[in-house]
Parts: sequence; C-alpha cells; structure tokens
Amino acid sequence: MKSCPPPLTSEAPREEQARDVCLRLLTVRARTRAELAGQLAKRGYSEEVSDRVLDRLEQVGLVDDADFAEQWVRSRRANAGKGRRALIAELRTKGVDKDIIEATLADDEPGAERARAERLVADKLRREKLTDSDDVKLTRRLVGMLARRGYSQTMVFDVVKVALANERERRQV
Repeated sequence: MKSCPPPLTSEAPREEQARDVCLRLLTVRARTRAELAGQLAKRGYSEEVSDRVLDRLEQVGLVDDADFAEQWVRSRRANAGKGRRALIAELRTKGVDKDIIEATLADDEPGAERARAERLVADKLRREKLTDSDDVKLTRRLVGMLARRGYSQTMVFDVVKVALANERERRQV
C-alpha cells in the first residue's frame, strides 16, 4: 500500500511565499525579526504564518537579533562614529530587544567611547583653519557633530575643549 503525502493546507503556499519574501530581504542585508515581521505584515501575511516562518529562520540561523546587534554596532562605530546613545536609538528602531541591546553594549570599555570622540574631533580639526575669531563657531560645529552622533553632552564639551587647546598648541610649535 502506497502512502500519500499529507494534504496541503491553505497556509502552506502562504508560508512558502512569506519565506521567499524574508529570504529576498535577507539577501540585501541582515535584518531583525521585528523588521521581517513588519515587512510580512505590510504585505498582508497573517501573524501565525509570519511567526512560523520567522521561527524556522531563527532555527536555521538566518535571523539572529543578537548577532545583528553586534554587527550593527561594530559597523556604525567604524563607519559613522556613532556613540552609545545613537546606537541604542538605532537598535530600538530596528526592533532589537532591550536586553539584547544592553548585552551588546555591556562590553564597551569606559574610555573607548571617549577615544572615538577624540579621534573624530582630531580628524575634523586637521581640516580646519584655526583663527581666534572662529573659536565659538568651531566649538559649536564640533559639539554639534558629536551630539548628532550620540555622544553625551558633558563628554562632548570636555573633548572639544581639550582637542582645540591641543591643536592650537601643536600648530604653534
């Protein structure tokens, strides 16, 4: 006696379509579970179908929010010089869980963020002409640059003040 395959449910083709949508999105860049769920919902897939597809993608390792968060933080620090606050905001926007965000940023050394801010300011100062009349304007631009990248206000002012003094001294020698 020959066994017949189980009859296809009406959900099976929808799951396959949803999986294909997710795989296409993942070929462009890594995405969080929340991003994929949002895309599926936007395309009219039911929550049950989305959950099954996303659960399966997590099982095979194609969707991993913790790995996504680590890659995102590494990339945004290296390419955009982002500070802790900006990274937290970006990861929240991507739908990464608060615990994963905290775990990802927990291993950050206290002086590392300040060193990144100092490096950004030093790079910017090398391209600037320093005149006494421009101190306020230059300070405002440097502080704004770091603030937009998510660095804390107290650290920003200190870093800019020290960097300006060091650059003036370096250029006088």
